[in-house]
Amino acid sequence: MVFIAILTIVPVLFISIGSLLSAPKYKGPESDHFNGKVFQNIDGVQAKGFKDIFRLLIRGPKRGPWTEIRTIAPKPNPPAEVQEGIHITFVNHSTFLIQVAGLNILTDPVWSKRVSPFQFAGPKRMRPPGLTMDQLPKIDLILLSHNHYDHLDLPTVQKLVRAHQPQIVTPLGVGQFIESRASGKATDLDWWESFAFSEQIKISAVPAQHFSGRGILDRDATLWCGYIIDTPDQKIYFAGDSGYGSFFKTIGERHPGIDLALLPIGAYAPVWFMSPIHTTPEEAAKIHLEVNAKQSVASHFGTFPLAFEGMKEAQSGLQTALQKFDIPQEQFWVLEEGEGRSVEP
Repeated sequence: MVFIAILTIVPVLFISIGSLLSAPKYKGPESDHFNGKVFQNIDGVQAKGFKDIFRLLIRGPKRGPWTEIRTIAPKPNPPAEVQEGIHITFVNHSTFLIQVAGLNILTDPVWSKRVSPFQFAGPKRMRPPGLTMDQLPKIDLILLSHNHYDHLDLPTVQKLVRAHQPQIVTPLGVGQFIESRASGKATDLDWWESFAFSEQIKISAVPAQHFSGRGILDRDATLWCGYIIDTPDQKIYFAGDSGYGSFFKTIGERHPGIDLALLPIGAYAPVWFMSPIHTTPEEAAKIHLEVNAKQSVASHFGTFPLAFEGMKEAQSGLQTALQKFDIPQEQFWVLEEGEGRSVEP
């Protein structure tokens, strides 16, 4: 009887918790990538389902080595603002501080120890953030690419809203979650839509190939995207989280003259499972060429063990890919935590 009770209670708890974690669903008109209920990738590409997840867990490869790094050398504070050129600081994972045209921008800010609904379980941070939150200058703008826990870290966003009151830009449907759970000022964008932050600064959402969801009832119920930041003198592309697709060439064509591209290189193994949602290092190198970026920077690697490659495999794979495509290594930076570099105008 006890065993039967447990079998009954566990699914109920799982469904109840999953329902509570689920984010609000987007409601709006249908489009070529929204069928009225869920969003879809270009060309119908879908993330793997439960059958393939089970196959991965049972027959998947052994994870490559990861070593937790508990401390790093303190890094200097970034400048308060940058008026000319671009100053980029890598915090880690997909979190960057972008300083351009007097504006301070954070992408997908994550300072939590785990990217999970719970801080006692889930993917653990294996490297400290390169900057503390106290080292940040006044943050004007936050760009959120989608609502997964390793990109939309609610405790971090709540702290940033309290400290800086930034404008937050989100894909369709994510803004209502930010406004209800973080009391933040959010603006939703569809693919190819733009938001004028000021007379001189424009933020445009561009396609990505991924999926969304925070619980079990909100799969693909909100959008995912990358962003183009347009200033009078500079153009920056933040790809967010994405698998490889034909749309990267379209982004380069519709937004020519990209000065700096932030491109994901990690969480790709095994490729048969991860390719719909994450790019390999070789694909990241191809994207650098397809969007015709003058300078690229690697993201989404070496911080959280989200796939089966080892902690350093994405970096070494990128170096191999750059050689294959005859891309000078200095055109695609792999930054250390807290490292800042400038892109001259």
